[in-house]
Amino acid sequence: MPDMLVKLYDLPPLGPAMDRQREQGINIRRGLAPEKALALSWVRERFSEYWVSEADVAFSRHPPTIMLAQRGEQLLGFACYDTTHKNFFGPTGVDEAERGLGIGTALLLAALHDMRSAGYMYGIIGWAGPTAYYEKVVGAAIITDSEPPGSYRGMLGTQAIFHEGAPGDSFLDH
Repeated sequence: MPDMLVKLYDLPPLGPAMDRQREQGINIRRGLAPEKALALSWVRERFSEYWVSEADVAFSRHPPTIMLAQRGEQLLGFACYDTTHKNFFGPTGVDEAERGLGIGTALLLAALHDMRSAGYMYGIIGWAGPTAYYEKVVGAAIITDSEPPGSYRGMLGTQAIFHEGAPGDSFLDH
């Protein structure tokens, strides 16, 4: 899976995606430190230990660089940025039972717009599994010769990941 580049100055508007979520009773917002343990447990149960580590870093930033999707007290999805590297989007995931509602797209756009507000002009989607999705939704382009991503080379456990794969397609709106 390659890395992808996104022009943050040319993103689709955030409003329509957020409105769609509100209409479904879903709130997309920045995570708060007091909910870190609950959110990390949720990520661990549904995705991977690597993603738990990255979400943990996102909660440790001030302000946190993790966006959450929730309906009432129920966590539905998350999206992080600035975790493994500065200016990197990901990981992101939506509960399998909640996919197809536009939650992943709203989380993606919320995080990318937040990155733009932080001053980034371009963003990198690290190890982007669903490249066609990112191309369609935010105009992302594959970074040539970025597979396997250099940003993860030499990391503990990469042999298993590069051979077994990451938990991809976990946030797509099918």
